[in-house]
Amino acid sequence: MASRNRRFKTAIYEQFARLGKAISNPSRLELLDLLGQGPRTVEALAQEAGLGLANTSQHLKALREARLVEAEKNGQYVTYRLADEQVGRFFRSIQTLAEARLAEVGEITRRFLEARQGLQPVGREQLLAKVRDGAVTVLDVRPSEEFRTGHLPGALSVPLKELERRLSELPRDREIIAYCRGRYCVLALEAVELLQAQGFTAFRLEDGVQDWQARGYPVMVEERS
Repeated sequence: MASRNRRFKTAIYEQFARLGKAISNPSRLELLDLLGQGPRTVEALAQEAGLGLANTSQHLKALREARLVEAEKNGQYVTYRLADEQVGRFFRSIQTLAEARLAEVGEITRRFLEARQGLQPVGREQLLAKVRDGAVTVLDVRPSEEFRTGHLPGALSVPLKELERRLSELPRDREIIAYCRGRYCVLALEAVELLQAQGFTAFRLEDGVQDWQARGYPVMVEERS
């Protein structure tokens, strides 16, 4: 009986360990973060994560074997997505636990931001108040496909790579709040730096769409034509 019980427990924990093994690489965690924004092709994931195609495919294979992501082939392209919302919550729980237990997370973030003065974030309650007062323009600076998957109500889609040539579309008499994928995404930081250099009053929101949604705030999804 004792031997049978031990085999059972070992087999179960081996299955749990599959998840730990699948996410033991930092690039795989970044890929999960990117897929949390919406489905992506291997090519798009490789570009966003700064990886080669072959390397990206290997990481995605490991995540797929652990049932964390799913894939669908359309013609010559393979599109990946998170297996379900539980995986998104799993990723956010890892991030939250790391922030709580690893002082290095805060220290790395502090050192990165201290050289970038004037980029203090706006809190979500402060943003909501400003939006209600009609005092701000909210920019989603992620790629447009992520915006269509889900975005903050009232936000304008101006991907970072398009921002400089679209400055004339933005009001100069209102504050601009830029957001992207969350507190460790740098797209909003780069957008605010560009806007401030061009004379706009601009700030960033640390929250991403998934953070916003997880706290019970509404998220808009573009209707597919």
